[in-house]
Amino acid sequence: MDLSASSEDYISAIWKFVEWTGKAPSSTALAKKLDLSPSTVSEGITRLVRQGLVSHAPYGSVELTGRGQKEAARLVRGHRVIETALVRFLGYTWDEVHEEAERLEHAASPKLIGKLDALLGYPSHDPHGDPIPRLDGTAENNSVGSPLSDAAPGHSYRIERVSDQFPNLLQYLSSVDVEVGTVITVDTIGSGTGIMHMSSPGGPLALSLPAAESILVTAI
Repeated sequence: MDLSASSEDYISAIWKFVEWTGKAPSSTALAKKLDLSPSTVSEGITRLVRQGLVSHAPYGSVELTGRGQKEAARLVRGHRVIETALVRFLGYTWDEVHEEAERLEHAASPKLIGKLDALLGYPSHDPHGDPIPRLDGTAENNSVGSPLSDAAPGHSYRIERVSDQFPNLLQYLSSVDVEVGTVITVDTIGSGTGIMHMSSPGGPLALSLPAAESILVTAI
Protein backbone atom coordinates (compact mmCIF):
# COMPACT_ATOMS: atom_id res chain seq x y z
CA MET A 1 0.00 0.00 0.00
CA ASP A 2 1.54 3.30 -1.11
CA LEU A 3 1.15 5.97 1.56
CA SER A 4 2.18 9.60 1.60
CA ALA A 5 4.89 10.64 4.05
CA SER A 6 2.21 12.56 5.94
CA SER A 7 0.00 9.49 6.36
CA GLU A 8 3.02 7.50 7.49
CA ASP A 9 3.86 10.13 10.08
CA TYR A 10 0.31 10.00 11.46
CA ILE A 11 0.14 6.24 11.92
CA SER A 12 3.67 6.11 13.36
CA ALA A 13 2.70 8.79 15.87
CA ILE A 14 -0.42 6.86 16.87
CA TRP A 15 1.61 3.65 17.35
CA LYS A 16 4.17 5.43 19.53
CA PHE A 17 1.49 7.21 21.57
CA VAL A 18 -0.16 3.87 22.38
CA GLU A 19 3.24 2.34 23.11
CA TRP A 20 4.08 5.00 25.71
CA THR A 21 0.67 5.61 27.27
CA GLY A 22 -1.19 2.33 26.78
CA LYS A 23 -4.15 4.06 25.14
CA ALA A 24 -5.09 5.48 21.75
CA PRO A 25 -4.77 9.27 21.36
CA SER A 26 -7.57 11.75 20.93
CA SER A 27 -7.35 13.99 17.90
CA THR A 28 -6.20 16.80 20.22
CA ALA A 29 -3.41 14.66 21.68
CA LEU A 30 -2.37 13.59 18.19
CA ALA A 31 -2.22 17.22 17.05
CA LYS A 32 0.02 18.03 20.00
CA LYS A 33 2.31 15.07 19.32
CA LEU A 34 2.64 15.98 15.63
CA ASP A 35 2.87 19.71 16.39
CA LEU A 36 0.09 20.45 13.90
CA SER A 37 -3.13 22.45 14.11
CA PRO A 38 -6.30 20.59 15.15
CA SER A 39 -7.92 21.35 11.78
CA THR A 40 -4.96 19.90 9.87
CA VAL A 41 -5.02 16.76 12.00
CA SER A 42 -8.78 16.43 11.57
CA GLU A 43 -8.32 16.41 7.80
CA GLY A 44 -5.51 13.90 8.13
CA ILE A 45 -7.61 11.57 10.27
CA THR A 46 -10.44 11.73 7.73
CA ARG A 47 -7.97 10.70 5.03
CA LEU A 48 -6.68 7.80 7.12
CA VAL A 49 -10.22 6.59 7.80
CA ARG A 50 -10.89 6.53 4.04
CA GLN A 51 -7.70 4.53 3.57
CA GLY A 52 -8.81 2.00 6.15
CA LEU A 53 -5.87 2.72 8.44
CA VAL A 54 -7.67 4.15 11.47
CA SER A 55 -11.10 4.22 13.04
CA HIS A 56 -12.40 7.36 14.69
CA ALA A 57 -15.76 8.31 16.16
CA PRO A 58 -16.53 12.00 16.82
CA TYR A 59 -14.89 13.09 20.09
CA GLY A 60 -13.42 9.61 20.45
CA SER A 61 -9.90 8.23 20.25
CA VAL A 62 -8.04 7.57 17.01
CA GLU A 63 -7.32 3.85 16.77
CA LEU A 64 -5.26 1.94 14.24
CA THR A 65 -7.10 -0.75 12.31
CA GLY A 66 -5.47 -4.11 11.60
CA ARG A 67 -4.08 -2.69 8.38
CA GLY A 68 -2.96 0.45 10.18
CA GLN A 69 -1.18 -1.61 12.83
CA LYS A 70 0.70 -3.54 10.16
CA GLU A 71 1.79 -0.40 8.31
CA ALA A 72 2.75 1.42 11.52
CA ALA A 73 4.81 -1.53 12.74
CA ARG A 74 6.68 -1.57 9.42
CA LEU A 75 7.47 2.14 9.71
CA VAL A 76 8.48 2.06 13.37
CA ARG A 77 10.64 -1.00 12.69
CA GLY A 78 12.40 0.82 9.85
CA HIS A 79 12.91 3.96 11.92
CA ARG A 80 14.46 2.14 14.84
CA VAL A 81 16.65 -0.13 12.72
CA ILE A 82 17.96 2.97 10.92
CA GLU A 83 18.64 4.75 14.22
CA THR A 84 20.56 1.73 15.47
CA ALA A 85 22.61 1.50 12.28
CA LEU A 86 23.45 5.21 12.37
CA VAL A 87 24.81 4.91 15.90
CA ARG A 88 26.62 1.61 15.48
CA PHE A 89 28.08 1.98 11.99
CA LEU A 90 28.31 5.72 11.32
CA GLY A 91 29.20 7.15 14.70
CA TYR A 92 26.06 9.20 15.27
CA THR A 93 25.11 10.03 18.84
CA TRP A 94 21.68 9.14 20.18
CA ASP A 95 20.51 12.76 20.06
CA GLU A 96 21.32 13.05 16.33
CA VAL A 97 19.58 10.02 14.86
CA HIS A 98 15.86 10.77 15.17
CA GLU A 99 15.63 13.45 12.49
CA GLU A 100 17.89 11.49 10.12
CA ALA A 101 15.78 8.37 10.58
CA GLU A 102 12.58 10.38 10.05
CA ARG A 103 13.84 11.37 6.61
CA LEU A 104 15.21 7.97 5.66
CA GLU A 105 12.35 5.77 6.86
CA HIS A 106 9.99 6.97 4.13
CA ALA A 107 12.38 5.91 1.37
CA ALA A 108 13.84 2.71 2.82
CA SER A 109 12.42 -0.51 1.37
CA PRO A 110 11.57 -3.51 3.57
CA LYS A 111 14.44 -5.35 1.87
CA LEU A 112 16.94 -2.66 2.90
CA ILE A 113 15.64 -2.62 6.47
CA GLY A 114 15.88 -6.41 6.57
CA LYS A 115 19.49 -6.31 5.37
CA LEU A 116 20.40 -3.67 7.96
CA ASP A 117 18.63 -5.64 10.68
CA ALA A 118 20.62 -8.77 9.80
CA LEU A 119 23.89 -6.81 9.65
CA LEU A 120 23.16 -5.43 13.12
CA GLY A 121 22.49 -8.93 14.46
CA TYR A 122 18.73 -8.47 14.86
CA PRO A 123 18.79 -6.09 17.86
CA SER A 124 15.72 -6.09 20.08
CA HIS A 125 16.00 -2.39 21.00
CA ASP A 126 17.26 0.84 19.47
CA PRO A 127 19.75 3.23 21.15
CA HIS A 128 16.96 4.90 23.15
CA GLY A 129 15.72 1.60 24.57
CA ASP A 130 12.69 1.48 22.27
CA PRO A 131 11.76 -2.07 21.19
CA ILE A 132 12.22 -2.82 17.49
CA PRO A 133 9.14 -4.54 16.05
CA ARG A 134 9.76 -7.84 14.29
CA LEU A 135 8.39 -8.55 10.83
CA ASP A 136 5.12 -9.78 12.35
CA GLY A 137 4.68 -6.50 14.26
CA THR A 138 5.48 -7.90 17.70
CA ALA A 139 8.16 -6.41 19.93
CA GLU A 140 9.95 -7.47 23.10
CA ASN A 141 9.11 -5.83 26.43
CA ASN A 142 6.88 -3.25 24.79
CA SER A 143 5.57 -1.81 28.05
CA VAL A 144 8.56 -2.00 30.39
CA GLY A 145 8.91 0.85 32.84
CA SER A 146 6.98 3.77 34.24
CA PRO A 147 7.70 7.51 33.91
CA LEU A 148 10.62 8.79 35.96
CA SER A 149 8.33 11.64 36.99
CA ASP A 150 6.40 9.11 39.12
CA ALA A 151 9.53 8.00 40.99
CA ALA A 152 9.85 8.45 44.74
CA PRO A 153 12.74 10.10 46.61
CA GLY A 154 15.13 7.70 48.30
CA HIS A 155 14.67 4.96 45.72
CA SER A 156 16.88 3.76 42.86
CA TYR A 157 15.77 3.07 39.30
CA ARG A 158 17.22 1.68 36.09
CA ILE A 159 16.66 3.75 32.95
CA GLU A 160 14.90 1.58 30.37
CA ARG A 161 13.82 4.02 27.65
CA VAL A 162 14.31 7.66 26.74
CA SER A 163 12.09 9.40 24.18
CA ASP A 164 13.95 10.34 21.00
CA GLN A 165 11.73 13.39 20.53
CA PHE A 166 13.85 15.79 22.57
CA PRO A 167 17.48 16.13 21.40
CA ASN A 168 18.32 18.65 24.14
CA LEU A 169 17.32 16.14 26.82
CA LEU A 170 19.40 13.42 25.18
CA GLN A 171 22.38 15.77 24.94
CA TYR A 172 22.06 16.67 28.61
CA LEU A 173 21.86 13.04 29.67
CA SER A 174 24.96 12.25 27.62
CA SER A 175 26.81 15.14 29.28
CA VAL A 176 26.25 13.54 32.69
CA ASP A 177 26.99 10.00 31.43
CA VAL A 178 23.41 8.79 31.70
CA GLU A 179 22.11 6.31 29.12
CA VAL A 180 19.80 3.32 28.84
CA GLY A 181 20.78 0.89 31.59
CA THR A 182 22.16 3.55 33.96
CA VAL A 183 20.98 3.27 37.56
CA ILE A 184 20.00 6.57 39.19
CA THR A 185 18.80 7.44 42.69
CA VAL A 186 16.13 10.08 43.25
CA ASP A 187 17.32 12.37 46.03
CA THR A 188 14.72 15.13 46.22
CA ILE A 189 11.82 16.60 44.26
CA GLY A 190 11.33 20.33 44.73
CA SER A 191 7.73 21.00 45.76
CA GLY A 192 7.87 24.54 44.45
CA THR A 193 10.17 24.11 41.46
CA GLY A 194 9.12 20.66 40.29
CA ILE A 195 12.79 19.83 39.74
CA MET A 196 13.97 16.28 40.40
CA HIS A 197 17.47 16.06 41.86
CA MET A 198 19.15 12.71 41.35
CA SER A 199 22.47 10.91 41.69
CA SER A 200 24.09 8.66 39.10
CA PRO A 201 27.50 6.99 38.71
CA GLY A 202 28.51 9.99 36.60
CA GLY A 203 27.49 12.53 39.24
CA PRO A 204 24.41 14.60 40.10
CA LEU A 205 21.69 15.48 37.60
CA ALA A 206 18.52 17.54 37.69
CA LEU A 207 15.43 17.30 35.50
CA SER A 208 12.09 19.06 35.34
CA LEU A 209 9.04 16.85 35.81
CA PRO A 210 7.97 17.28 32.14
CA ALA A 211 11.44 16.10 31.05
CA ALA A 212 11.27 13.18 33.48
CA GLU A 213 7.98 12.10 31.87
CA SER A 214 10.01 11.31 28.73
CA ILE A 215 12.10 8.71 30.55
CA LEU A 216 10.85 5.25 31.51
CA VAL A 217 12.43 3.48 34.47
CA THR A 218 12.09 0.32 36.55
CA ALA A 219 12.63 0.19 40.30
CA ILE A 220 15.55 -1.87 41.58
